[in-house]
Amino acid sequence: MRLARLGGMASGLAKIITALIVGTLVGSAALAQSSAQPAAPGGKGNPAQTAASNGNDAGQSSPPESQPIGQEPSGNDQGMFVFKKQVEEVVLHATVVDDQQRLVTGLDGKDFSVFENGVQQTITSFRHEDVPVEIGIVVDNSGSMRDKRDQVNQAVLNLIHASNPQDQVFVVNFGQNPYLDQDFTSDVALLQAALHQVTAKGSTALYDAISASAVHLEHNPRLAKKVLLVITDGQDNMSQETLQESLRRLQQPDGPTLYAIGLVGSGLQGEGREALTRLAQGTGGVAYFPDSSDQADEITRTVAHDIRTQYTIAFRPQNQNLKPEYQSLRVEAHAAGYTKLTVRTRSGYYADSPAR
Repeated sequence: MRLARLGGMASGLAKIITALIVGTLVGSAALAQSSAQPAAPGGKGNPAQTAASNGNDAGQSSPPESQPIGQEPSGNDQGMFVFKKQVEEVVLHATVVDDQQRLVTGLDGKDFSVFENGVQQTITSFRHEDVPVEIGIVVDNSGSMRDKRDQVNQAVLNLIHASNPQDQVFVVNFGQNPYLDQDFTSDVALLQAALHQVTAKGSTALYDAISASAVHLEHNPRLAKKVLLVITDGQDNMSQETLQESLRRLQQPDGPTLYAIGLVGSGLQGEGREALTRLAQGTGGVAYFPDSSDQADEITRTVAHDIRTQYTIAFRPQNQNLKPEYQSLRVEAHAAGYTKLTVRTRSGYYADSPAR
């Protein structure tokens, strides 16, 4: 299992520190530790000294201790990003609503048009069915969340219960650092236990947590459809990543759809709300801003339904030698009986996806 902690920045991008756990089927593991690891918040000790096993391992009855989670290097590139030569196919997950903002679920592939940089593309495949999803649950663990966590945890569990039984879910709690408190699993009991590993103190490194979680999804190739659910009540005040760097990480050709729940609090003002909106809309998701945590339950049920009813549309860019820069996307839908249809999907992607 790949586990790492998000480190400093290099050339405007994250430096990458990787720790690998190697063990036998029954047990002991030795975790390679880099020098100068800071102590974890909340009294969890040095995170590089903690070993965790995958939630799908046989015989596991309790969740692993928190692990730092972050970005991984590629081969011998020493933490530097390299460019892919080609983008063979781009896959989009799209939600369609009518002029009353009601979900529209009965469309065919012929009803859609995809445009990259303003040029219409040929759709190579189309699906509209409930498929298993990889979901990262990323929850603010700062002090201001203490009195909200019970309601938030229950709302997250309701989303999990409403999901496909084959979904794979992991839990990251974050404050000053993001911690992987449960790796990919479909075991609801393990996920519930991870959600209750709360210290509720420290700062809010939101962008670091989102970037690290996106990388964790990226390096788990079992399922193609990927989602992040981010819940916070504060504005980022600690990350080494910037908002733009975090958004770029999300906007890879196979990046996740991000849904955000911004709980109204003293730390979540205009700038914080705008950041969550940009992160969600850039990936085809939605940012919700309820007046109280009581509304989180209804929101997560809406998100679960949204995930289950999305269309999957793939196209092969006409230009297969794209420059390493942002490619804008637009998807339109037109069908008989509807005056106006709005398609929510990612607004674009970067052709310079980091090599895996």
